[in-house]
Amino acid sequence: MAVNNTTLTFTVRRRSPELIAPAKPTPRELKPLSDIDDQEGLRFHIPVIQFYRHDPKLKNRDPASVIREALANVLVFYYPFAGRLREGPARKLMVDCSGEGVVFIEAQADVTLEEFGDALQPPFPCLEELIYDVPGSGGVLDSPLLLIQVTRLLCGGFIFGLRLNHSMSDAPGLVQFMTALGEMAQGASKPSTLPVWQRDLLFARNPPHVTCTHHEYDEVEDTKGTIIPLDDMAHRSFFFGPAEMLALRKFVPSYLKKCSTFEVLTACLWRCRTIALQPDPEEEMRIICIVNARAKFNPPLPVGYYGNGFAFPVAISTAKDLSTKPLAHALELVMKAKNDVNEEYMRSVADLMVTKGRPHFTVVRSYLVSDVTRAGFDLVDFGWGKAAYGGPAKGGVGAIPGVASFYIPFTNHKGESGIVVPICLPTASMETFVNELNNMLAQDNKSQVLQEHSSYVLSRL
Repeated sequence: MAVNNTTLTFTVRRRSPELIAPAKPTPRELKPLSDIDDQEGLRFHIPVIQFYRHDPKLKNRDPASVIREALANVLVFYYPFAGRLREGPARKLMVDCSGEGVVFIEAQADVTLEEFGDALQPPFPCLEELIYDVPGSGGVLDSPLLLIQVTRLLCGGFIFGLRLNHSMSDAPGLVQFMTALGEMAQGASKPSTLPVWQRDLLFARNPPHVTCTHHEYDEVEDTKGTIIPLDDMAHRSFFFGPAEMLALRKFVPSYLKKCSTFEVLTACLWRCRTIALQPDPEEEMRIICIVNARAKFNPPLPVGYYGNGFAFPVAISTAKDLSTKPLAHALELVMKAKNDVNEEYMRSVADLMVTKGRPHFTVVRSYLVSDVTRAGFDLVDFGWGKAAYGGPAKGGVGAIPGVASFYIPFTNHKGESGIVVPICLPTASMETFVNELNNMLAQDNKSQVLQEHSSYVLSRL
């Protein structure tokens, strides 16, 4: 049984936040973001959290001091992160490489890593104390692009919290930066992968020419108040290991057997979430799949590119069809949406951004899923080994909270490797959601498996 870690409370004592600038002079220049980077749906800060265990061999090394020094050194290579975003004509975002620095916070908590329990997974207790929102630091424009907090624990372990302006980087780009920071914390003089800016690779064409259908940017009216209310939300994580995925795959017909774990899980969650929200049967429900498009280009985007390189393809179905038809219905829609993404699709998105005023993706009756199981957050090493947990700090983040879930790599207390998925739903809907999932798993006598692997908290956002 996983430990319910959300009842844990502790005190965090923080030193005053400081700005860490690059250790050496860096170019003062204005660098435009790509037309994928500066869309409205990426203009927010995303939190990431890493937990590291005590290493007796490093008892005389202070992680906060080590990471602070490494941060100044790595910013010489990643100097745009030390700048500030400005907005130009037609809402075009650009980085003023001013060298002002990123926010760094050193902290101490009166808690051990063990007290978090075996289930190191979102939602994390006291998260707002571990990634402190420094007043005035959370804006998109004219604000720090990165905030890092290193919190020492009583056991000798530590927590590395980070908040990133998503306009600057996606998960692969952020992991590349964090890996470089880890390498320099361990004494490297430069990152093993040098950063590549080249955001012009994803500029819109001249003249722009939208060639693909992009339902993810449809203007949809919320005619029936189906945008989720945020005043009483349940946050809960669900673990899907080998047994759970085997049970779900029993719903997959033979002609779709080649589908990926991501596709099966996404179809299942979309269906169960729709049933839980109980929309009007004729309402159109949307699933948005984040698809990494780096390798879809010919040639691929260069190694070292750390801008946003993904698309938001969407699948659409009525609530009635999702709820009553077999899982294959949702699964086929998810597979087709993912397969739509290629180089032309990305060029078309960039062109749409400049012709339509850089719109937000549609959030009405939408659910967004992002697979970070292979992003490598858990492999980031500052000298204390791999993270006990590494990845998104919570589900439901974004410019519109409550819409997004991440698929995060996780090993449970039994040593089983799988995927943990934080879900954010209205409290009244969460119980129905759990029941629907359990019903899908019940045929293998796994009806309580989700109960055993989930953490639960009510939060008034």
